[in-house]
Amino acid sequence: MKDSIANFIDSLADYEAPQVYNPWRDYDERYDIGPEAPAIRRRQLAAYLVPRLGRCPYVVVAEAIGYQGGRFTGIAITCERMLLGEHPTISPSMIFPGEAMRTSRSDSPFITKATQRTKGFNEPTDTVVWNAIIENGLDPYRVLLWNIFPFHPHKADEALSNRTPTPTELTAGWPYTKALLELNGACRILAVGQKAAQTLAAFGVEATPLRHPANGGATLYKAQFGDMVATAAMHGDTWASNKEDR
Repeated sequence: MKDSIANFIDSLADYEAPQVYNPWRDYDERYDIGPEAPAIRRRQLAAYLVPRLGRCPYVVVAEAIGYQGGRFTGIAITCERMLLGEHPTISPSMIFPGEAMRTSRSDSPFITKATQRTKGFNEPTDTVVWNAIIENGLDPYRVLLWNIFPFHPHKADEALSNRTPTPTELTAGWPYTKALLELNGACRILAVGQKAAQTLAAFGVEATPLRHPANGGATLYKAQFGDMVATAAMHGDTWASNKEDR
């Protein structure tokens, strides 16, 4: 499995497109700690995937990487403060065993918010998704997070911005999602937001749609996620809680 994961990450690192930042390939001296930043993010993605792939009964698929989340961690729906022990509810050990590294520059003159400089970036949507997992008593090592377009689409000349991926980009992201689902095996798929749900449906993938947490959707997302967990339990689905396979 480790070789398969390494090949998968190599394929991610090959992707290149205009107004898209590839965390596992690209380096921006304005914001990244150094040219080694993409390699660090590749290692961190591998550390996240190794204990999960082939063992996760549920996969949560959102739309695209955001600049406050996977852009700097290399991990979908996961922000730096979680990795660095600066998050109030999510600890680094919930994400992967071992030490994580920051890849954003704490001394960057282009990062103007004091808390981003001192503690790293924080993404509210990531917090909602992770908290829903924890609050429902699920082992985070049995839930796999991903993005249907697994890269960071940004506005022209605004590296630290987010934009909606185009239909072409969503289509381009499908082979990576397909490969990841094949590596993981049978699972229930949860789609975060309409774009993710529509793209998965277009490729014939059955997914449970969830309200996107952004723009006032956090409460409904949590309620729908909790309902899904309760329904799964009623139908005898098992959320493994042991950690012996890590």
